[in-house]
Amino acid sequence: MIPIQKGCKDVLPAQSYAWQTLESLARRTAKKYGFREIRTPMFEATELFARGVGDTSDIVTKEMYTFNDKGGRSVTLRPEGTAGVARAFVENGLQGDVLPFKAYYIISAFRYERPQAGRLREFHQFGAELYGAESPAADAEVIALASNFLKSAKIKASLRLNSIGCAACREKYVAALREYFKPHLPEMCRDCNVRFEKNPLRMLDCKEEACARLRDGAPRITDYLCDDCRAHFEGVKEYLDGAGIAYTVDPRIVRGLDYYSRTVFEFVSDALGAQSAVLAGGRYDTLLEKMDSKPTPAVGFAAGLERLLMLRGESTPPPHITCYIAGMDAASRKKAFLLAEELRAAGVPCEADLMERSLKAQMRYADKLRAKYAIVLGERELAEEEADVKNMKTSAAERVNLRKLAQYFKGRKA
Repeated sequence: MIPIQKGCKDVLPAQSYAWQTLESLARRTAKKYGFREIRTPMFEATELFARGVGDTSDIVTKEMYTFNDKGGRSVTLRPEGTAGVARAFVENGLQGDVLPFKAYYIISAFRYERPQAGRLREFHQFGAELYGAESPAADAEVIALASNFLKSAKIKASLRLNSIGCAACREKYVAALREYFKPHLPEMCRDCNVRFEKNPLRMLDCKEEACARLRDGAPRITDYLCDDCRAHFEGVKEYLDGAGIAYTVDPRIVRGLDYYSRTVFEFVSDALGAQSAVLAGGRYDTLLEKMDSKPTPAVGFAAGLERLLMLRGESTPPPHITCYIAGMDAASRKKAFLLAEELRAAGVPCEADLMERSLKAQMRYADKLRAKYAIVLGERELAEEEADVKNMKTSAAERVNLRKLAQYFKGRKA
């Protein structure tokens, strides 16, 4: 037997209901805010992620599944959703459409990293992207969408908020970070020593204990914001205050991808231990330029579905079918098959025996399916064209004409 790949997981039929429920909540909430679904390819040119995500990011340097196709082109399984949406926005000429452009996605993504609780090598995300609006109201709307989605999923998480400013703000801040971290480099991990030269902001996101301890004394980006970025951040907070969305300003949030600017945020839960972020995002006003587009403001978020499902816990699916039709002999099994087809055509989930089981075994099977009703057909039922419809929970039964079964089950669907 060939085993499943490390870091991947089967979603079995008994588990799929929980996934479908969460995805349905995501779609429903996105629709309320005017977001429509976008679907992008599972693999893209490697250059897209190197330019968009950032060639110094851990994702690009360590985690991407990259290979050459038969034409010798370097392609990569998507490690996240935003870069692909940005590419689609530019390539399909959507800059000329009515703005803002609002889209959401539910995707699988791939990163080569050590599998752990809620984080696999193939994982799934719900994300939302809004292009064209520079106003802090756009940031607040995306955060509100995220907040309402989590509430609808009954997931308790607190919002942490920060601004990492624009390129001019960060130039001064990066200089201050280098000055602070330089004496401590011998105490820090190898990755942070590399980050010191390439992108010191990433040093604030390191999970190594020694590095995290030093991070607490580092300068704060909020002390280096320019007037415009400070005003934008204050505007975001005012909109959130007006909407009654609670938050905590956390100057240590920087996010791990190069395309972020100004607003960054995370919804966190202490129920997941070290992996506390359950949904995260921010503004990325420079990303579209990296796709050879005109400058276009943008803001969005992504949430890992595996982590959200862990927080939601087990959910009991509804009955698999409304009705099971059992046959006592060859003629009644054939009639059961035809009746099942009629009920399905009328929208009633239904099953009939395919295994030529005994009646007792068929009823056990109906019970395992958690059928709401069962019908047993035999010679008498075929002759009279009537059968007892038994409620599997109460054992109450009603005699129903076989030609009127669809009408009987109207309003009784699973």
